[in-house]
Amino acid sequence: MRKRKGLVLVYTGNGKGKTTAALGLALRAMGHGRRVFMLQFKKSEPGSGEIRAIEKYLPDFKVVQAGKRKMSPEGFLPEERQDVILEGFNRGKEALLSGEYDLVIFDEINIVLARGQLDIQNVIEMLKQRPEHVDVVLTGRNAPEKIIEAADLVSEVQEVKHYYRSGVKAQEGLEF
Repeated sequence: MRKRKGLVLVYTGNGKGKTTAALGLALRAMGHGRRVFMLQFKKSEPGSGEIRAIEKYLPDFKVVQAGKRKMSPEGFLPEERQDVILEGFNRGKEALLSGEYDLVIFDEINIVLARGQLDIQNVIEMLKQRPEHVDVVLTGRNAPEKIIEAADLVSEVQEVKHYYRSGVKAQEGLEF
């Protein structure tokens, strides 16, 4: 079997679909027998569709939610206690460095970094220390330049049109 080189992928931008892209990648990886861990910053939605589906159909997909807020339609995330963010990051870092998982997703970490709620250098060092086979996905608006530089792939999701702008509220199965 050919030895894999783990990659760092960043999904950023102001459009809808960054977390969805990461979840699609996770589904693809699991289809190839790979193990997946996802840390969601700023989210505590045990009833969201993706969490329900993961719990029901993908018992080997580990998800940890490190936050108590939902994101607003404009992508605004209220301030979160620093200890919650650091505890979440440390759990994700531990999963990444363990080598137990083949794909580790840090959902909404770019926002946490852009707001100065987590030291970018700690994330860069973690990426350098990860086992060679582990892929990492970093999602969220406003990816800092140092994260973009450290990445192997950066996709920017841009809003062209969004139904929120015409007054349509978040809908089950699309936003949560």
